Amino acid sequence: MKLLLGTLCLLGILVPGGLGYDRYLAQHQKHAVDQRASPGKSLETYSYTKYHPMAEIYEWMSQITEEYADVVTQHFLGMTYETRPMYYLKISRPSNNPKKIIWMDCGIHAREWIAPAFCQWFVKETLQNYKDNSRISRLLGRLEFYILPVLNIDGYIYSWTTDRLWRKSRSSHNNGTCFGSDLNRNFNASWCSVGASKNCEDLTFCGTGPLSEPESKAVSSLVDLKKEDIVCFLTMHSYGQLILTPYGYTKNKSSNHEELIQVGQKAANALKAKHGANYRVGSSADILYYTSGSSRDWARDIGIPFSYTFELRDNGTYGFVLPEDQIQPTCEENMEAVLSILDDVYAKYWLPASAGTVASAPVVLSLLWLFMSLI
Repeated sequence: MKLLLGTLCLLGILVPGGLGYDRYLAQHQKHAVDQRASPGKSLETYSYTKYHPMAEIYEWMSQITEEYADVVTQHFLGMTYETRPMYYLKISRPSNNPKKIIWMDCGIHAREWIAPAFCQWFVKETLQNYKDNSRISRLLGRLEFYILPVLNIDGYIYSWTTDRLWRKSRSSHNNGTCFGSDLNRNFNASWCSVGASKNCEDLTFCGTGPLSEPESKAVSSLVDLKKEDIVCFLTMHSYGQLILTPYGYTKNKSSNHEELIQVGQKAANALKAKHGANYRVGSSADILYYTSGSSRDWARDIGIPFSYTFELRDNGTYGFVLPEDQIQPTCEENMEAVLSILDDVYAKYWLPASAGTVASAPVVLSLLWLFMSLI
């Protein structure tokens, strides 16, 4: 409770501010959600089909940790530029089995509100179903989930209070004349070589150097520390309906590119089966645009085998201002896609051993029969 109160004091009161744009949809949605921007909701009444301000997400994280204390723990990751705490949730069932880690982050770009909504949905679905759903239960037998619901906290809050379409972080540059870095251009993967800018006024400003921003530094420090155990790195964005593989900074392909495409296409097929949405699969350089300094490319470069960027709904009708009535179908279909990827990760690391054990049984029986026939 002390931690929660401290967090809320640190955040301050969220109040509507001036609009830095003139798009009607963005203005209309901001007005609607601002009416709800008050902390104090209980977990029982928490809506996963609404967008939530950061104060409510902080509180939700504390409540979800208390409610599911047997499998969820909250961990401090670092501090943002504006000195707000970054926390991730670790979902792990007690077990003597060696575990591998699945990393998922949402909200690296402030205006992409559907992404944090999905992280919350994923946590909710996992925790509400792991006891009765054999698929999720099996995955948690060998995997731990590290979930960062909002990576770019400062920018996310700014997109609620001041500019709904704000993208970057809120770090100060050029003596306070411009603000924010694109955190997905700030990782040490061919940093600022292509598809990024060194002009701090640009949307794709890559920062003053690799990992110059505290948010990207915090993520990279933990992921680098755990890289031997992390088998899958998922970063959720919007919009465009894409499942992107490495790389963005080159047309060259990763050593397991064909496997990534195969697993990604299977996920896209599972996604489409839910509500009929079409998601394209391919490397960023091939089907989207060149980018350098992305977390996805960096994760693959440090040896994490499965690394994907999800670009959630839609294809541009609403863009970043996706209506709340699309939260549920978006989350439902992407839940199927993520579970499909996790099934393939599980199969790669554990089914071969199981298959070998099963296959050896007839051999043992045959040898036993032969032995008995000789005596």
